[in-house]
Amino acid sequence: MSASHNNHGSTPAAWTAVTIIMIAFLVGGIGVVAAQPWLFWAGVALVVVGLVAGRRSVPLSAASYVMIGVFLTLHTIGAHYTYARMPLGHELASLIGTGRNDYDRIVHFAFGLLLASPLRDVVARLTIARGALLYYLSVMTIVGLSGLWEILESWVAQLVSPELGAAYLGSQGDVWDAQKDMAAALYGALLWVVLSAWAHRRAARDAGEPVPTRS
Repeated sequence: MSASHNNHGSTPAAWTAVTIIMIAFLVGGIGVVAAQPWLFWAGVALVVVGLVAGRRSVPLSAASYVMIGVFLTLHTIGAHYTYARMPLGHELASLIGTGRNDYDRIVHFAFGLLLASPLRDVVARLTIARGALLYYLSVMTIVGLSGLWEILESWVAQLVSPELGAAYLGSQGDVWDAQKDMAAALYGALLWVVLSAWAHRRAARDAGEPVPTRS
């Protein structure tokens, strides 16, 4: 219950997440399709530095560290192939008949679903927000970061060769690609809210506590 207990519990989880990310990072560099994604992998390195530097001052839950590790692994896989060429996306397109590699949609959805919880941990530790406001700020931060990512992608795409830039953006001819990616992140964050509320109610019911009718 004390801060020191939380720190000791979260530090091994932080190092586990860093290890998972670094393994994916190194393996993803083998036989990489294009050099341009290395620019984006610098962002992964920054996240790793942030996890290590903040593991004591702003410790997260063990689950949050695992979620960060899983998301960045998915992102690294996409950077390895470029999102529009990811083989799993082609298999899904053949299965559901979309005619489009939707791996980028999966990762954007995972961005909202997996990173909303770590963001909630950070917001809860750095602000006085609680209850519904805490969830609202977490979801809106996901939406804002998703929009920022689309802006950064467009900047990088303009700085590299048009072929590589288009391959990484993975718009695949869809003029609404950026908006759909942001919507996917929003849907993932909203699903996290629903699952969190359900888990909270179930835990309260199992503990014999009154379940609030409003959050």
